[in-house]
Amino acid sequence: MKSKTIFLTALLGALIVWGQETLRKTHFNLENGLAVQGYDVVAYFKVSKALKGNKEFSLVYNGIRYQFTSAENKEIFRKAPTNYEPEFGGWCAYAMGSSGEKVEVDPETFKIVNGKLYLFYNQYFNNTLKDWNKNEAALKTKAEQHWSQLFK
Repeated sequence: MKSKTIFLTALLGALIVWGQETLRKTHFNLENGLAVQGYDVVAYFKVSKALKGNKEFSLVYNGIRYQFTSAENKEIFRKAPTNYEPEFGGWCAYAMGSSGEKVEVDPETFKIVNGKLYLFYNQYFNNTLKDWNKNEAALKTKAEQHWSQLFK
């Protein structure tokens, strides 16, 4: 009986993890299965630049694949992934705050606030980072509310 309980507990745990990964994949901004269009999320923090990662230095975290510019950045991410994952699944922070919509981003248009990475849409003469900066506190609060609703 004890081995049956252990098996069922392990199975339930595996199903929960699988469900969480599936939910994350559904809500994260992925292009060809990659987060942040393959840009190195650690580089944003280390060098304050958007640098394209290399598939040689890739890692899957909770169902989401990230690429890095170096083995060092990959290891930094592996040790503390939640410190580097983009807010709102990598969707445009401004759009998430203003309307709760998932809008594509330009990975080179970003802002780090209180140790969090925010990405923004920037095409066709519309740089939403500028709009975000005008009302950041209110937009951030609304974006967090909209994002949490997606996971209920």
